[in-house]
Amino acid sequence: MKQKEILEGLRAYKKRFSKQYGILDIGVFGSVARGDYDNESDVDIVVRLQKQDLFLLAGLKYDLEETFHRPIDIVAYRDTMNPFLKKRIDKEALYV
Repeated sequence: MKQKEILEGLRAYKKRFSKQYGILDIGVFGSVARGDYDNESDVDIVVRLQKQDLFLLAGLKYDLEETFHRPIDIVAYRDTMNPFLKKRIDKEALYV
């Protein structure tokens, strides 16, 4: 799956499920954003939600794995997160 296909799939997912999950922003970071992923890579997703909720995040992860048929790592973007991870996301993320 190419970067463009992943971004298009994520864009369609956001359009369909943004109200259900309260998605404000969603994008990719890591190897997909950098373009150096392969068939063994997971997809690193960053999401900003209206309401921080672990169950919503778990539901998102499950749905996205079903959508993309590959492992998903999902991170909720918030003000109080690991500063090194936040800096990496700020530098790399491609939002849809």
